[in-house]
Amino acid sequence: MQVIKPGDTRGTLYIVATPIGNLEDISARAVSVLSGVAVIAAEDTRHSGRLLQHLGINKPLVALHDHNERGRVQNILDQLLAGADVALISDAGTPLISDPGYVLVREARVEGLRVSPIPGSCALIAALSAAGLPTDRFLFVGFLPAKRSGRRTALEELRKETATLVFYESPHRILDTVADIAETMGEHREIVLGREITKTFETFYSGGATQVLATLTDDPHGSRGEFVVMVRGAEKAESSLMAGALEVDRLLSLLMEELPIKKTAKIASSLTGLGKNELYQRALDLKDS
Repeated sequence: MQVIKPGDTRGTLYIVATPIGNLEDISARAVSVLSGVAVIAAEDTRHSGRLLQHLGINKPLVALHDHNERGRVQNILDQLLAGADVALISDAGTPLISDPGYVLVREARVEGLRVSPIPGSCALIAALSAAGLPTDRFLFVGFLPAKRSGRRTALEELRKETATLVFYESPHRILDTVADIAETMGEHREIVLGREITKTFETFYSGGATQVLATLTDDPHGSRGEFVVMVRGAEKAESSLMAGALEVDRLLSLLMEELPIKKTAKIASSLTGLGKNELYQRALDLKDS
């Protein structure tokens, strides 16, 4: 265990949250810290330069992003060890939350340097606070895989999670992601999407997965901006309706007597909350046997 002793003359690494949209969300403490440090490590120096200019802060900027972090860490550590205070900021929100900085913070702690958080905006917390979904337990997953196969696999693995699920998603994948949630978790699974949070066109979409998908598709702005995707967790008693595999099989068998397999899987998914793909495959197995 490392303890920072009083009188340590080495610098402090400040992890500073910046606005996710509305520039008025910057805290007075964040402005004070950014004004007082020797250097600011930023994910995108051009982007952060505009924020600093708005705040009237003129400090040396060094780029620290996913592609160069490991190569830049030692230089920043050297400055901290020499007594200079350094601030780490990302393009928006709280650094390290799906943003660069882990390697730097980890190495600073290994060196026994003081790392101090300056709290502020965070898209996932802002979205959750306004979503109307349970927040006593939530699981932040960051970005889902970009490819459909990987995304669907990840969603299948999370389907039975009872905590509220939170993802970040880009505008060009949002429709596909919502469609995959409906397919894997059930078309009635409650979801809430926060778009452009704190910005001029801030919008929240809520309802069953297929309902939200239809609303997004009809909205001319539905595929614009950055999204926070929140999915209500599975009910703890979700499987009590179909107490086990035998009950699920019985339901599928009864439905297949009157309906095609695809329709059978869709109805069974709505009734049980189980994934449509999983039920479709099980129905095929039952038919073959």
